[in-house]
Amino acid sequence: MLAFSLALCAIAGWWVDPSRLDWQPSLAAREPWRAITAAAVHYSPLHLAANLAGAALVGALGVVARVPARIVLAWLAAWPLTQLGLLLRPELAHYGGLSGVLHAGVAAAALWLLVHERGRRQFIGGAILAALALKVLGEAPWGPALQWREGWDIAVAPWAHASGAACGLSCALLSLIVPPVPSHAD
Repeated sequence: MLAFSLALCAIAGWWVDPSRLDWQPSLAAREPWRAITAAAVHYSPLHLAANLAGAALVGALGVVARVPARIVLAWLAAWPLTQLGLLLRPELAHYGGLSGVLHAGVAAAALWLLVHERGRRQFIGGAILAALALKVLGEAPWGPALQWREGWDIAVAPWAHASGAACGLSCALLSLIVPPVPSHAD
Protein backbone atom coordinates (compact mmCIF):
# COMPACT_ATOMS: atom_id res chain seq x y z
CA MET A 1 0.00 0.00 0.00
CA LEU A 2 2.89 2.39 0.72
CA ALA A 3 4.40 1.76 -2.72
CA PHE A 4 1.00 2.49 -4.30
CA SER A 5 0.69 5.69 -2.25
CA LEU A 6 4.17 6.80 -3.32
CA ALA A 7 3.24 6.20 -6.96
CA LEU A 8 0.06 8.26 -6.56
CA CYS A 9 2.06 11.10 -4.97
CA ALA A 10 4.49 11.01 -7.88
CA ILE A 11 1.68 11.16 -10.42
CA ALA A 12 -0.06 14.00 -8.57
CA GLY A 13 3.21 15.89 -8.21
CA TRP A 14 3.82 15.80 -11.95
CA TRP A 15 1.47 18.78 -12.41
CA VAL A 16 3.01 20.93 -9.67
CA ASP A 17 5.93 23.32 -10.10
CA PRO A 18 8.93 21.28 -8.82
CA SER A 19 10.42 24.24 -6.97
CA ARG A 20 7.38 24.25 -4.66
CA LEU A 21 7.90 20.62 -3.55
CA ASP A 22 11.49 19.55 -4.14
CA TRP A 23 14.13 19.10 -1.46
CA GLN A 24 16.24 22.20 -0.97
CA PRO A 25 18.75 22.11 1.90
CA SER A 26 18.57 25.90 2.20
CA LEU A 27 14.87 25.56 3.08
CA ALA A 28 15.11 22.48 5.31
CA ALA A 29 14.62 24.31 8.61
CA ARG A 30 11.93 26.66 7.33
CA GLU A 31 10.01 24.15 5.16
CA PRO A 32 10.68 20.69 6.61
CA TRP A 33 7.69 19.21 4.79
CA ARG A 34 9.87 19.12 1.66
CA ALA A 35 11.46 15.97 3.12
CA ILE A 36 8.13 14.33 2.27
CA THR A 37 7.05 16.18 -0.87
CA ALA A 38 10.38 15.76 -2.68
CA ALA A 39 9.27 12.22 -3.55
CA ALA A 40 6.47 13.69 -5.67
CA VAL A 41 8.86 15.68 -7.88
CA HIS A 42 10.07 14.28 -11.20
CA TYR A 43 12.07 16.27 -13.69
CA SER A 44 11.19 14.39 -16.89
CA PRO A 45 8.71 11.80 -18.17
CA LEU A 46 11.49 9.18 -18.16
CA HIS A 47 12.31 10.00 -14.53
CA LEU A 48 8.65 9.61 -13.55
CA ALA A 49 8.17 6.40 -15.54
CA ALA A 50 11.32 4.80 -14.07
CA ASN A 51 10.27 5.63 -10.52
CA LEU A 52 6.70 4.40 -11.08
CA ALA A 53 8.14 1.11 -12.35
CA GLY A 54 10.45 1.05 -9.34
CA ALA A 55 7.52 1.61 -6.99
CA ALA A 56 5.69 -1.32 -8.58
CA LEU A 57 8.76 -3.55 -8.16
CA VAL A 58 9.35 -2.55 -4.53
CA GLY A 59 5.65 -3.05 -3.80
CA ALA A 60 5.82 -6.52 -5.36
CA LEU A 61 8.92 -7.32 -3.30
CA GLY A 62 7.04 -6.34 -0.15
CA VAL A 63 4.11 -8.59 -1.05
CA VAL A 64 6.29 -11.56 -1.99
CA ALA A 65 8.45 -11.08 1.12
CA ARG A 66 5.28 -10.83 3.22
CA VAL A 67 6.72 -7.91 5.15
CA PRO A 68 4.79 -7.12 8.32
CA ALA A 69 3.37 -3.74 9.23
CA ARG A 70 6.40 -2.84 11.33
CA ILE A 71 8.67 -3.11 8.26
CA VAL A 72 6.26 -0.99 6.22
CA LEU A 73 6.26 1.57 9.06
CA ALA A 74 10.06 1.45 9.08
CA TRP A 75 10.03 2.21 5.35
CA LEU A 76 7.57 5.05 5.99
CA ALA A 77 9.91 6.48 8.65
CA ALA A 78 12.82 6.23 6.23
CA TRP A 79 10.98 8.38 3.66
CA PRO A 80 11.73 11.81 5.18
CA LEU A 81 14.99 10.62 6.73
CA THR A 82 16.27 9.84 3.24
CA GLN A 83 15.96 13.49 2.24
CA LEU A 84 17.40 14.65 5.58
CA GLY A 85 20.46 12.54 4.71
CA LEU A 86 20.94 14.84 1.74
CA LEU A 87 21.99 17.55 4.21
CA LEU A 88 25.36 15.79 4.12
CA ARG A 89 25.65 16.89 0.49
CA PRO A 90 24.62 20.58 0.66
CA GLU A 91 25.92 21.17 -2.88
CA LEU A 92 22.84 19.23 -4.02
CA ALA A 93 20.73 22.41 -4.10
CA HIS A 94 17.58 20.68 -5.42
CA TYR A 95 16.45 17.07 -5.31
CA GLY A 96 13.29 15.33 -6.36
CA GLY A 97 12.16 11.80 -7.01
CA LEU A 98 11.30 8.48 -5.46
CA SER A 99 14.59 6.68 -6.02
CA GLY A 100 16.08 7.28 -2.56
CA VAL A 101 12.85 6.23 -0.86
CA LEU A 102 12.59 3.17 -3.11
CA HIS A 103 16.13 2.15 -2.13
CA ALA A 104 14.94 2.42 1.50
CA GLY A 105 12.04 0.07 0.77
CA VAL A 106 14.29 -2.51 -0.89
CA ALA A 107 16.70 -2.42 2.06
CA ALA A 108 13.89 -2.83 4.60
CA ALA A 109 12.23 -5.74 2.78
CA ALA A 110 15.55 -7.50 2.13
CA LEU A 111 16.57 -7.19 5.77
CA TRP A 112 13.24 -8.69 6.79
CA LEU A 113 13.88 -11.69 4.55
CA LEU A 114 17.44 -12.08 5.79
CA VAL A 115 16.56 -11.91 9.50
CA HIS A 116 13.11 -13.45 9.63
CA GLU A 117 13.15 -16.18 6.98
CA ARG A 118 15.16 -19.39 6.61
CA GLY A 119 16.51 -21.33 3.65
CA ARG A 120 16.03 -20.02 0.14
CA ARG A 121 14.04 -16.93 1.19
CA GLN A 122 16.75 -15.95 3.66
CA PHE A 123 19.36 -16.39 0.93
CA ILE A 124 17.31 -14.18 -1.40
CA GLY A 125 17.16 -11.46 1.26
CA GLY A 126 20.94 -11.60 1.67
CA ALA A 127 21.46 -11.57 -2.09
CA ILE A 128 19.20 -8.53 -2.49
CA LEU A 129 21.08 -6.69 0.27
CA ALA A 130 24.43 -7.57 -1.31
CA ALA A 131 23.24 -6.46 -4.77
CA LEU A 132 21.88 -3.23 -3.28
CA ALA A 133 25.21 -2.54 -1.55
CA LEU A 134 27.14 -3.21 -4.76
CA LYS A 135 24.80 -0.97 -6.75
CA VAL A 136 25.04 1.91 -4.27
CA LEU A 137 28.83 1.63 -3.92
CA GLY A 138 29.23 1.27 -7.69
CA GLU A 139 27.45 4.60 -8.16
CA ALA A 140 30.22 6.34 -6.16
CA PRO A 141 27.93 8.43 -3.94
CA TRP A 142 31.02 10.17 -2.53
CA GLY A 143 31.74 11.56 -6.02
CA PRO A 144 29.99 14.52 -7.65
CA ALA A 145 26.57 15.20 -6.13
CA LEU A 146 24.97 15.09 -9.58
CA GLN A 147 26.15 12.61 -12.17
CA TRP A 148 25.10 12.26 -15.79
CA ARG A 149 24.45 8.68 -16.91
CA GLU A 150 23.97 7.35 -20.40
CA GLY A 151 20.32 6.80 -21.19
CA TRP A 152 19.06 9.35 -18.66
CA ASP A 153 17.75 12.79 -19.53
CA ILE A 154 18.36 14.08 -16.00
CA ALA A 155 21.34 14.03 -13.67
CA VAL A 156 21.30 11.26 -11.05
CA ALA A 157 21.98 11.93 -7.36
CA PRO A 158 23.72 8.77 -6.09
CA TRP A 159 23.90 10.12 -2.55
CA ALA A 160 20.08 9.92 -2.41
CA HIS A 161 20.28 6.20 -3.20
CA ALA A 162 22.91 5.69 -0.50
CA SER A 163 20.94 7.75 2.00
CA GLY A 164 17.75 5.82 1.23
CA ALA A 165 19.41 2.43 1.54
CA ALA A 166 21.07 3.42 4.84
CA CYS A 167 17.87 4.92 6.28
CA GLY A 168 15.73 1.97 5.19
CA LEU A 169 18.19 -0.50 6.66
CA SER A 170 18.51 1.46 9.91
CA CYS A 171 14.78 1.95 10.39
CA ALA A 172 14.05 -1.71 9.59
CA LEU A 173 16.77 -2.87 11.96
CA LEU A 174 15.36 -0.67 14.71
CA SER A 175 11.88 -2.05 14.07
CA LEU A 176 13.23 -5.58 14.47
CA ILE A 177 15.13 -4.78 17.67
CA VAL A 178 12.33 -2.91 19.45
CA PRO A 179 9.70 -5.40 20.58
CA PRO A 180 6.20 -4.86 19.18
CA VAL A 181 3.66 -3.24 21.46
CA PRO A 182 1.43 -5.97 22.85
CA SER A 183 -2.28 -5.69 22.18
CA HIS A 184 -4.51 -5.52 25.24
CA ALA A 185 -7.41 -7.84 24.57
CA ASP A 186 -9.83 -8.10 27.49
